[in-house]
Amino acid sequence: MNEDVPTVEPDRPAQAGIFARLAVDITPLRTSQPFRRLWFGTGISAIGSQITTVAIAFQLYALTHSTLLVGLLSIAALVPILTIPLYAGAVADAVDRRRLLLLSDVALAVVSAGLLANALLPHAHVWVLFLCEALSTAAYGFQRPARNALTPGLVGNDQLTAAIAVEDTVFNLAHVAGPALGGVVIAAFSLAGAYGLDIATFGASLVAIWLLPAVPPMAGAERASFRAIAEGLRFVRARPVLMGILVADTNAMVFGMPTALFPAFGEHLGGGARTVGFLYAGPWIGAFAASVLSGWITRVRRQGLGVCVAIAVWGAAIAAFGFSPALWFALPLLAIAGAADFISAVLRSTILLAVTPDALRGRLSGIELAQVASAPALGNVEAGVVAALVNLRFSIVSGGLACVLGIGVVALAFPALVRQRPVPA
Repeated sequence: MNEDVPTVEPDRPAQAGIFARLAVDITPLRTSQPFRRLWFGTGISAIGSQITTVAIAFQLYALTHSTLLVGLLSIAALVPILTIPLYAGAVADAVDRRRLLLLSDVALAVVSAGLLANALLPHAHVWVLFLCEALSTAAYGFQRPARNALTPGLVGNDQLTAAIAVEDTVFNLAHVAGPALGGVVIAAFSLAGAYGLDIATFGASLVAIWLLPAVPPMAGAERASFRAIAEGLRFVRARPVLMGILVADTNAMVFGMPTALFPAFGEHLGGGARTVGFLYAGPWIGAFAASVLSGWITRVRRQGLGVCVAIAVWGAAIAAFGFSPALWFALPLLAIAGAADFISAVLRSTILLAVTPDALRGRLSGIELAQVASAPALGNVEAGVVAALVNLRFSIVSGGLACVLGIGVVALAFPALVRQRPVPA
């Protein structure tokens, strides 16, 4: 009898090895205490921020019953996100990045306090919601370049891809869990409770940032100015690989970003608000799953080619999504698109930070943020215009196919991107 028992034992090490290669690489969390603290603290705060994102839109619609005004809320964020990161990146290269990160986090907490105060009024003001949306976007525009520029110094170039992947894991989780938790909190404790919980989560990020080592600017660092910003733009223009990743992502977002059509497509699929909610959540579900299984990304040798392939998969998945007859068909395709977008984002961020000297990392991160945040808005405009001129399905399918064709053109126009490999530590 005993001879038949251990038949499956030899496979277990192999299975464990496969899982270890696929699972997100948490080496940066083990080896860098400052990075670990920052990852945990800002991850908690990110969930709170997503709760507030839901709460602002919910409150605006409750006050006005206008979907148009809810849509215009994004316009309040558009001007700050297009302009602030360019200047903030120059600031991040000229000051102590830890201090800048701390001040921007305090600013975000103050904005949430303003939202809480407005929610506690007998008659909340609509203009406060628009103002706070603009101010929070501006504060985030200062925070993100400083945080990105800090990462290489906390973990080293050899662990940069793993660090970016593990960071995105917690932020993808926040995008999935935050909105769901926000709805529960609003229903149970009111809007004031949602804003109050967001404020409480800033405690974790503020402590984590406070405990970071000081990061003084490099000797001879130029103060923030238009000349400093122009230097960052010239650096991008002179590096075809950097131009390539920015153009590649712009192509993906402009032609393959149909989220503005999700409400109409949800109705087309025969569902209501619940179906629309699943459509919005679909890409984030895929991105979170990909981030949990992202261990293999650290071993990608052709990083630039990986960006191109991931964007092609994104476009193909969006095009196939346009043919969806029902939610069960649409959701997996959106998840595939989200996973591909995550892979592209990790590889693009790795390339950008690895090929950029530390003195310019703040400015380059600011330039990237302005591009990454604004391109989806242009994509939604493109999708809406084509849908109005032709029809809903054609807009989604043609956009996805244009994305695939476009990344092929980008690969031919920027061969340096296709050839890009990891930069030696």
